Amino acid sequence: MIVTTTPSIEGRRITAYHGVVVGEAIIGANIFRDMFARVTDIVGGRSGAYEKSLQEAREIALRELEQRAAKAGGNAVVGVDLDYEVIGEGNGMLMVSASGTAVTVE
Repeated sequence: MIVTTTPSIEGRRITAYHGVVVGEAIIGANIFRDMFARVTDIVGGRSGAYEKSLQEAREIALRELEQRAAKAGGNAVVGVDLDYEVIGEGNGMLMVSASGTAVTVE
C-alpha cells in the first residue's frame, strides 16, 4: 500500500476516493525510562528510550491507517498527517494519530 503526505501520487491516477481514515496509538511512559530521560536531559544528548517509543507508536498508527484504508476499499492513502500529543494523568501517555484519505490508484 502506498502511503504519502502528498495529495497525489506521481505517475498514478486516483480513480476512487473512499473517505478519511485514521490510525491511533497510545503508549504509556515507563517510570524507569522517565528517570533515564531526565538524566539524559540534564547531562545532554538524546533520549533513545523516548525516541524508540515514539517510533513504535508512529509505526502502529501508520499500520492501523493502512488496515483501515484497505478495509474501506483503497490501495493507497494520500494527504497523510501525523499528530503527536501527550495525554493522561500527569502527561504519562503518548498518543500518535495518523490520518489521510483512502483512495484507489491505477
